[in-house]
Amino acid sequence: MTKTPTKTWPELAIEGWVLGAEMSAVIWLRSLRMMTGGRLATREAERMVGEKVSAAMTLLPAILAGGMGQSAEQATARAIAHYRRPVHANRRRLSR
Repeated sequence: MTKTPTKTWPELAIEGWVLGAEMSAVIWLRSLRMMTGGRLATREAERMVGEKVSAAMTLLPAILAGGMGQSAEQATARAIAHYRRPVHANRRRLSR
C-alpha cells in the first residue's frame, strides 16, 4: 500500500480559498432563503445550527484519527476535507 503524499502549504492554501468561496456562496444562499420567512426559513435555520454543532463536535475526532504524529499539513488537509463535503452538498441543495 502506498502512502498518500502530504500536500504542500500552497496547495492547502488554494484548497482553503476554494472552500471559503463555496462557504460564502452557501451563506448567501441561506441568507436569501431565511429572508423569505415562513416554514422553509425556519427549517433552514434549524438545519444550519444543527450542522454547525455537529461539525464542531466531529472535527477533533476526525483529526485525531490520523494519530498524534501527523504533521500540521496533514491536520490542515483533514480539516479542509472534513468541511468540504457538507459545504458542497449544501451549495448544491440550496442552488436548486
